[in-house]
Amino acid sequence: MLRLNDIEVVYDNAVLVLKSVSLAAETGRVTTLLGANGAGKTTTLKAISGLLYNERGAITRGTIELDGVRIDHLAPHEVVTRGIVQVFEGRRVFASLTVEENLLVGGHVERRLPRVREAIEQVYGFFPRLAERRQQDAGYLSGGEQQMLAIGRALISGPRVILLDEPSLGLAPMVAEEIFRIILRLKEELGMTVLLVEQNAAMALEIADDAYVMETGRIMLQGSAAEVHEDAAVREFYLGLNESGARRSYREARPAARRRRWLA
Repeated sequence: MLRLNDIEVVYDNAVLVLKSVSLAAETGRVTTLLGANGAGKTTTLKAISGLLYNERGAITRGTIELDGVRIDHLAPHEVVTRGIVQVFEGRRVFASLTVEENLLVGGHVERRLPRVREAIEQVYGFFPRLAERRQQDAGYLSGGEQQMLAIGRALISGPRVILLDEPSLGLAPMVAEEIFRIILRLKEELGMTVLLVEQNAAMALEIADDAYVMETGRIMLQGSAAEVHEDAAVREFYLGLNESGARRSYREARPAARRRRWLA
């Protein structure tokens, strides 16, 4: 459904951030994009959602397609109308607005208010805790509830593809597990395509169907989530399962892992 073809992104006409990035998020599947801070994961999501322009960034090469139709030239609100929404890192709810007012904001591209109201009730059905707090200011919600609200707000426009940027960031482990269960429900109950950027590689690979590993703006590894989970370098650098106990970069870990396999 969603495909990036040799994407190159440059900031300020000088800084090359993404370097020939190609990936695909298949229909009705969870695809995770892993990588350390600064690898280019969030830039990849912003390239898809059309938000690079606000940060003086631009796609200088390659194409982005949804169902075979190019979308890399569209403004952010046009990307939303095509069925792609992004949930940002850090939740970014409107703290002084109520839960219901936050959800209403999510329907800004839908001019039919009855349709927006219907979508809000569907979100309440999906997140009963939000229904209980519909008149409460979002700033008083817990971190997990705010993340539910951010996801619920994204669902108001009726997307087919949802881009999630670090949904577990700053959450307690049990709350993070609940959020990951919600991501699975998006796929299983709503048939949604999910592109998940996440630093918690273990949890991301547990729920994902497909996985990519990014470093310094390049895709270094791709495959099924199970295959990526078993890659020796991924296990050493991202899952903390290294044999030596020494911390190295992923780029250094990959050839070392290959050497171990060759010598086995």
